[in-house]
Amino acid sequence: MIVVDVQPTFCEGGALAVEGGNAVAASIAAFAGANRSGYDLIVTTQDWHVDPGPHFAQPPAVPDYVDTWPPHGVAGTAEAELHPALAGLRPDASVKKGAYVAAYSGFEGADAHGRSLETILRDGEITDVDVVGIAESHCVRATTIDALGLGLRTRVLTDLTVPVTPEQGAAAREAMAAAGAELVPSDAI
Repeated sequence: MIVVDVQPTFCEGGALAVEGGNAVAASIAAFAGANRSGYDLIVTTQDWHVDPGPHFAQPPAVPDYVDTWPPHGVAGTAEAELHPALAGLRPDASVKKGAYVAAYSGFEGADAHGRSLETILRDGEITDVDVVGIAESHCVRATTIDALGLGLRTRVLTDLTVPVTPEQGAAAREAMAAAGAELVPSDAI
């Protein structure tokens, strides 16, 4: 399972909050706790921005929420850590992305040992992944499409993710399905 960017920065009260983020974090934690034995690996991803350049709109610039965003997921801050609901998750690996670039996909990051998400999955002989997390319309979408591009059978657990807006969520689901992802609720697996 790939748990994408479940961080306080993307939940209610965070710098780039997505409505429903805290509830999704709790639901992911409950699902992972109940289904841990069904996964060979659980890998988390986190936005971990040091200086991502134009990804952050610097005042007086106003974020366009397409290519530029308010500062979020700032490396070393509490908002960039995993959501407290995931305290018992026990991931096998944690990938941080976006130190000096935007990095929407978890496949653009590396763990503390410098291993990419692709390397972690290949080393674990993983051929199938379930993707969950925040935000469905951005980083979940990018991670899912990259997983499919690497030939991984990929499912998105639709009730364990949340988009920035319903419209962006619908567009993301359409793009992920068109790329070959299976979209299913977690109680169907």
